[in-house]
Amino acid sequence: MSKKLPIFYSALLLTGVNLLLRLVSTSFQVYISGSIGAAGVGLLQLVLSVGALAMTAGMAGIRTATMYLTAAELGRKQPGNVRWVLSGCFIYSILCSGTIAFALYRFAPWIAEFWVGDVLTAEAIRLYACFVPIYCLTGVMVGYFTAANRIGTLALVEVAEQIFSMATTMLMLLFWAGSDPVRACKSIIFGSGMAVCFTLLCLLVLRIAEKPPVAPRISVRSGLVRTAVPLALADDLKAGISTTENLMVPKRLALYPGTDNPLADFGMVSGMVFPVLMFPAAIIFGLAELLIPELARCNAAGSKKRIQYLARRSLKITMLYGCFFAGLEILLGQTLCNRLYQNQDAGMMLQLYGFLIPMLYCDAITDAMIKGLGQQTACVRYNILTSAMDVVFLFVLLPRFGMTGYFVSFLVTHLLNFVLSFRRLVKITGPALSWKTAFFALAGTGCSIFIAAHVYQPVLRGVLFAVIFVCVLFLVGVLKKEDICWLKGLIRN
Repeated sequence: MSKKLPIFYSALLLTGVNLLLRLVSTSFQVYISGSIGAAGVGLLQLVLSVGALAMTAGMAGIRTATMYLTAAELGRKQPGNVRWVLSGCFIYSILCSGTIAFALYRFAPWIAEFWVGDVLTAEAIRLYACFVPIYCLTGVMVGYFTAANRIGTLALVEVAEQIFSMATTMLMLLFWAGSDPVRACKSIIFGSGMAVCFTLLCLLVLRIAEKPPVAPRISVRSGLVRTAVPLALADDLKAGISTTENLMVPKRLALYPGTDNPLADFGMVSGMVFPVLMFPAAIIFGLAELLIPELARCNAAGSKKRIQYLARRSLKITMLYGCFFAGLEILLGQTLCNRLYQNQDAGMMLQLYGFLIPMLYCDAITDAMIKGLGQQTACVRYNILTSAMDVVFLFVLLPRFGMTGYFVSFLVTHLLNFVLSFRRLVKITGPALSWKTAFFALAGTGCSIFIAAHVYQPVLRGVLFAVIFVCVLFLVGVLKKEDICWLKGLIRN
């Protein structure tokens, strides 16, 4: 087996890969929005949301469950048991994904007509159904390689997958799809599906080449059910609610008197604003991906001090990182969206949602940590509550307040989910983040934004904000000399 990397360098590798993938994805969104317009992007988002729901249901929590169970066996120093973990996860994945793929293929015409509202999308939905089992089996292998800390290998394979997907998709878009949103959707699905077939083959070959040790058969059924089923319920519920919201939003938004084109307004937020809003989160998602198996290993080994250290350090870094990019997107939102989309309304919405970045990024890290500590059931409860609230809020607020109601619903439900998850984490690890630190970090960010906003030139505005932000954090004691020494120590090591 190849040499394992420390979690810091593994996070850097995953960050690089995630940044590359997000850059390509964001560039693709820009290209698509220019080719088919905001209304076309809205239709594309509806079709892809149906596919995402099917893939989430087919995955049934198996990716995270594979990471958790593999990391637990490695934490107990029993690598031979991983063979039986993977076997159980494969059987579980084939049963779940096969059932979902058959149902999606069978009911594609009905879904296209009554859910999406365009019968021409039925062929695209059926094409997606053919690739659902491949996506889910690949999720098992990605979960294993992440838990085994084979991040370098995984990064290379994912880069190769993206190149394969991008090349296939772009050729189909250029020579076949044109400005047709239905054909564009088929092109995206086919390109991504063929690329994931390539990834699954590569990961299987690499796993076989490891020549894993042999161990007596063990039963993984109870552990798999205990881990995967709560995750499946949470993920399926969240994806189902998200799809319901995406399909409901244009219809309820059409009842608002101030909306001329509800599909275009929805496409602007979901297809233009959110990709830019979450682009810097690549490093956060990379860290979250590693924290699940790392905390599972520590939990299995009884390393409580290590768990407390990871929780505190990760949350503080994430909060400061989120504050920094919140300031940049608030100050530069108009310029970014004018350059990318030539859409001033998208810039205003990006600035509005930019205030939520610290909370959204911290929520992602907190959710990953409580999953790594075996609190999947708590995640299910929180997702059920906040998702149900989101549907009710959107149903009531959209006809009365339009996209302002969408923002209010987004803010309330995500904030509640973060508070509940953070409270659960504190119960397990103890104090994870000082409220004083959080207050001064947010206040320092606000002061830096206020001062930098008086500079007209966008680049100078961003540079001035960064300088003031760092200086203010040092003055109020949020950033300390020990933090700089810690970072230097990581780089040296």
